[in-house]
Amino acid sequence: MRKSLLVFIYLLCISVGQTFAVDIKSIGVPYVQNYTKALYQFGNQNWSATRDEHGIMYFGNAQGLLAFDGKYWQQYHMPNGLIVRSVCADAKGKIYAGGYGEFGYWQNDDKGFLKYTSLINLVPKKFLPINEEIWKIYCDKDRIIFQSFGSIYIYSGGKITVIKSPQPYLFMFKSGSRIFVEQVSKGLFELKGTKLEYIAGSGILGTSGVLSILPFQHNSYIIGTAKSGLFIYDGQTIKPWASQSNEFLKTYQLNNGVAISGKYFAYGTILNGIVIVDTAGKVVQHINKASGMQNNTVLSLYTDAEQNLWAGLDNGIDRIEINSPLYFYFDKTGLFGTVYSSIIFDKKIYLGTNQGLFYSDWLPESNKGPFQSFDFKLIPGSQGQVWDLSLQDGRLLCGHNDGTYQVNGNSLTKISEITGGWTIKKIASDMLIQGTYTGLVIYKKDAAGNWHYSHKLADFGEPSRYVEQDSKGQIWVSHAYKGIYKLSLSTDQKKAVSRVYYDKSYGLPGSYNINVFDLDNRIVFSSDSGFYVYDDITDRFFKYQQLNKKLGTFATSSKIIKAIGKKYWFINQGRVALADLSVPGKLTIDTNRFTILSGQMVQHYETINRINNSTYLISVDDGFVILNDGDALADNKATIPRVLIRRVENVTDKVSLISEGGFGKDLIEIPYAQNNIRIAYSLPYFKQAKIKFQYYLDGYSHQWSDWAPQSQKEFTNLDQGTYHFKVRAKINDQLVSAETVFTFTILPPWYAGTIAIVFYLLLMVLSYYIIRHYYRLKLKRHQQHIHQKLQKEKEEFLKQEAIANEQHIINIKNEQLQADLASKSRELANSAMNIVYKNELLQKISDELGHLKDGHGKKLADEQLRRIQKVIDEGMSDDRDWNIFENSFNEAHENFFKKLKAGHPDLVPNDLKLCAYLRMNMSSKEMASLLNISLRGVEIRRYRLRKKLNLEHDKNLTEFLIEL
Repeated sequence: MRKSLLVFIYLLCISVGQTFAVDIKSIGVPYVQNYTKALYQFGNQNWSATRDEHGIMYFGNAQGLLAFDGKYWQQYHMPNGLIVRSVCADAKGKIYAGGYGEFGYWQNDDKGFLKYTSLINLVPKKFLPINEEIWKIYCDKDRIIFQSFGSIYIYSGGKITVIKSPQPYLFMFKSGSRIFVEQVSKGLFELKGTKLEYIAGSGILGTSGVLSILPFQHNSYIIGTAKSGLFIYDGQTIKPWASQSNEFLKTYQLNNGVAISGKYFAYGTILNGIVIVDTAGKVVQHINKASGMQNNTVLSLYTDAEQNLWAGLDNGIDRIEINSPLYFYFDKTGLFGTVYSSIIFDKKIYLGTNQGLFYSDWLPESNKGPFQSFDFKLIPGSQGQVWDLSLQDGRLLCGHNDGTYQVNGNSLTKISEITGGWTIKKIASDMLIQGTYTGLVIYKKDAAGNWHYSHKLADFGEPSRYVEQDSKGQIWVSHAYKGIYKLSLSTDQKKAVSRVYYDKSYGLPGSYNINVFDLDNRIVFSSDSGFYVYDDITDRFFKYQQLNKKLGTFATSSKIIKAIGKKYWFINQGRVALADLSVPGKLTIDTNRFTILSGQMVQHYETINRINNSTYLISVDDGFVILNDGDALADNKATIPRVLIRRVENVTDKVSLISEGGFGKDLIEIPYAQNNIRIAYSLPYFKQAKIKFQYYLDGYSHQWSDWAPQSQKEFTNLDQGTYHFKVRAKINDQLVSAETVFTFTILPPWYAGTIAIVFYLLLMVLSYYIIRHYYRLKLKRHQQHIHQKLQKEKEEFLKQEAIANEQHIINIKNEQLQADLASKSRELANSAMNIVYKNELLQKISDELGHLKDGHGKKLADEQLRRIQKVIDEGMSDDRDWNIFENSFNEAHENFFKKLKAGHPDLVPNDLKLCAYLRMNMSSKEMASLLNISLRGVEIRRYRLRKKLNLEHDKNLTEFLIEL
């Protein structure tokens, strides 16, 4: 039921689009939208195109199937990465595709992902399309027809019927309800059921190859061939169609064709883009690379419900708005530079540019004649900057950097030497006033109707960008940078009898960018703060609030140009709007139809000229645009499709795809761990328009969002539950689509699911018995614990008693050891003192030897003294005393020398001895005796020892050794 409704809406859109189709113009070219390979990120060549029931475009591309929904491109690969040569949407959810040795269909699965299903397995083995391409696919009611050069495959009722031929096929065509196919060297056949019937007289088509068959008038058909041009088949005979377009299509090699709205036929060529012909065979449009296409080789053509013409090219895709009210002419060669003004006069179109004045022939009512091409030429002597083209009483005047000229066909007559003709206005039936670089110039008309320079206004030499005359005859002048002047001219108009300068002190917002215009016979002043009006009673300016409120963002327009009747063009920073003041007290403003012009006009020098009651000539940077305002009105009556849900993505940690859209049958269920999602949506509306979206997430939001152009929305930390995402679109702030609803469910977290709840109940029951058992065990353990505690206390008491006894014994032993240590220390001290006494004794003996005399009173012989002194020295330096002392010292002082050597390995034996004596707190005299040195020597050794031990200055050496 839902699909049937969608199909009905789709067909309704088609009928509406056809109902409001407009005539294709022959001047300029319609808007061409380029979709480059860099944009859609897929293969160069696009062999075929189709559109499904949702409005999504599909293209048979060199790398697979390419989908476009108006915002997002999606790429899908065929098995083995095949080229897709043909596609066809059946309006029932399937997109059939064919390639090399393969054909089948793409369809959304239950989760919304587009999946491919091959139909090759249904083909009998002997008819398999081995080494063949599927070049054509047609959806014909309840059957799908695939065609290769070798066979025709009819898929119906889950089976495939194969139609072979003795001769190879060329191409098949579905024209209206009839299906035709050409057999090489035999002619044209019609497929009826599963049989082929020969079309009598089709041999006239020759061997050039039929590449297009389109429905024509009165149940006849136009047959397009590769090199022999066009033929008409009336159901009985086939005859060449002698038409203007024939030679063109023969020359540039017709490749394909489509019918447009029943009145026109578009043909794609191999060599020169697209031509559109009418029912008389006249070329009404020619669109190629020079006029905006990406490529001149057209591989496929398709017209959608809105009569957009899609061209699959050898490199890219182009969309052509053939029923757009705007037609363009661009100077792709850079011939005439930047266009500042344009006008149509006396069957010629003139372009005033920064390089001069150019002209070309203009055919009036050209849409009824053949396609018009332009050949612009420079008018001799016009080189330089052209500012203004103005038609005054049948004479075309050109305001130029070098002066002002009257244009006479393809020549100029200079009528003023005053440089910089910016603007020119009529102030009397026979008088014009012009704003220039250096003030105001007056022109008068002679008897022949020609305009001549009269004089320059005296006493006023300011640059005059805009000039207007009010109802009292006063002249208002807008200075290029300084503000506004009001002038009252003398009766002979030769000087200003009154001159008033207005700036910020008179109520204006400033002096810069203040311009003056006539709006419905009232002088208004534009500014960056909005429009102002002048009150002559108070001699001040006030904001024109009534106008500003109705204009909205166009209240800050910098230029107003009169249209037809009480319509006016407002231009604001490159944006264009058409305001209608025809109903008193009401202003309607149309902005969105002209968004395509935004930024294309020369800022501050925008010009729009009326050709007739509904057609305008608009100057753009490098050319001009033709606007048919009557055609544009029909576009407002069209209906628009629904918004499509295109992607649902998980954005919790990294972006991952959850679903490709709202076409799946199953409810989308999203795990709680992925409750941060992004929903992308689009409107399959392909015309140039301002599209805004509004969304509402039922269960999360409290109200609809503001209208915005963004086509995706992220929702974070969604709670568990079912949500309904609603979205709708608005085109050009006027047409609003129906709501699209996408329903999804955030699953509960693992700890809140059904299984988890059952587990929790079981866990509670189990916990009850476990706790019960636990308390019983605890009581039993408590009793055991009390018993064990009493036992431990008893054991602890006994243990403490044993420890106390053991401690007492240890104390006794320690006391004994201390006593032994003290005894050994005393022994050590005694031993040291004995050595001291011994050394002192030996020293005294040594000293006394020097005074000994023999019996004769003479000193003993030196030899004897030396022998005795030697014995004394050996006694004093005997190491045996020291070794005994060292062993006793180590026993008493716990291996003092080992610790000392370990920490200071550079100590010599004398240093060790000194350390031992210092630890025993001996005096310097005692140490001098033990070391057999002087007191001074002891001090020197102490000093050296401190350095070796790296002691700080304030550290006592003896204390250090005792603490060691």
